[in-house]
Amino acid sequence: MDEIKEILLVEDDSNDVELTLTALSEYNLSNNIKVVRDGEEALDYLFKEGKYDNLMPGNPAVILLDLNMPKIGGLEVLRRVRTDDKLKFIPIVILTSSREEKDIVESYKLGVNAYVVKPVDFQQFIEAIKKLGMFWALFNEPPPGSIHKTH
Repeated sequence: MDEIKEILLVEDDSNDVELTLTALSEYNLSNNIKVVRDGEEALDYLFKEGKYDNLMPGNPAVILLDLNMPKIGGLEVLRRVRTDDKLKFIPIVILTSSREEKDIVESYKLGVNAYVVKPVDFQQFIEAIKKLGMFWALFNEPPPGSIHKTH
């Protein structure tokens, strides 16, 4: 298996962060997750600004992005990433509780790769996260030079 690539989790709910890390730990992916708690921090991380101005070059393998967050919402993060030449090819998976048609339609208009509604059931949530992590961090082939690897 190739090196495990970094996943950026943009999630403000502590319980969902913990569940996601638990799910991905089964495949030894949890150590390769960077968690940010709002859209503003996500953009700072991706654009290497503020406290992230000394990050190594490269991008995460995938962004797991919640829609409803403080400061800057997920749709605005998606919009800004998709309009930047250095970031626009990063796969983005919306991972949200919103089933609203306007959110789904707008996400796809802005170029999201997948839209996943968080299952309410614990075991379904764990299974969904494991499958997402395995696919995007281990099997998806990104454009050359577009990500940075850990270890």
